[in-house]
Amino acid sequence: MRICSAHDPTDGFTLVPLTAQDFRNDKPYNEPLKNRYSYKDGVRRFWVYNNDKPFKPSSTTRPRSEVRIKGHDYTSGVWQFEGNFYVPSGTTGACIMQVFGAASHATTLQLRVYDGNLRVYRNQVVASNIYDKWFKLNVIHDVGNSRVTIFINNVQKVVVGGRGPSTFYFKYGVYAQDGSSNYMESRWRGNRVFRR
Repeated sequence: MRICSAHDPTDGFTLVPLTAQDFRNDKPYNEPLKNRYSYKDGVRRFWVYNNDKPFKPSSTTRPRSEVRIKGHDYTSGVWQFEGNFYVPSGTTGACIMQVFGAASHATTLQLRVYDGNLRVYRNQVVASNIYDKWFKLNVIHDVGNSRVTIFINNVQKVVVGGRGPSTFYFKYGVYAQDGSSNYMESRWRGNRVFRR
């Protein structure tokens, strides 16, 4: 479903205060954090290589450099993630944002980059031609109605169904998926969480 309506998606929501302790980094277990992440002038930069290790030795998942917003897991209500992202050209096959948790899957939502398009998993296109530009992203997760609404630059783009009850939280950064490029990167600023 594609609906266009320009307004502030955070209207009617309450800002959830976040501290530095609410941002937990995951990165290849054998690399120091500084080799896959930087935070400078309000911009968090994440990068990984296709042949990097997973985030822990026992994991069979693909390489990642991500922030997990912790301390604000939820099982009900309406929650919203906001952030501005930038993906440099050449990055493909990478997840840049997740709503983690689902009844029979690992995630309710993954926003992935494939060949310059931002997609819901490999499916619906949320935004095209995203390389080398900043975009504002808002993701609203209505748990009770099992619905996720995605906005780009304050315009509603896609509404998708949820994936059942779970404990949920937000993640963002870069996480290799199928068909990933050798090098993957995303940059983020202005990340906030809201609830209603």
